Amino acid sequence: MNIDSNIMLPCVNKQILGFECSGCGIQRAFYLLIDGEFINAFYMYPAIYTLIVFAATVVVSLFYKFKYSNKIISILAIINILIILFNFIYKLIN
Repeated sequence: MNIDSNIMLPCVNKQILGFECSGCGIQRAFYLLIDGEFINAFYMYPAIYTLIVFAATVVVSLFYKFKYSNKIISILAIINILIILFNFIYKLIN
């Protein structure tokens, strides 16, 4: 994992409070995805893939209304929130 820390925005929460926020790692995970390191991206931020599916679904539903789009978006949002919260709690404990 070779990430250039000069291009990453620092986590203000981590600088001020001393612990990572629930979004810490998403920039690095996205960078790893672009770099082709898919497994490392997941380990960096487990919700990266579900967030991409969520964002793609929202964008598609803006232009093309499909059946149950609101329900699908709501379910994906709940899944993302659960993954992000679980990851945040896991990082706090370890």
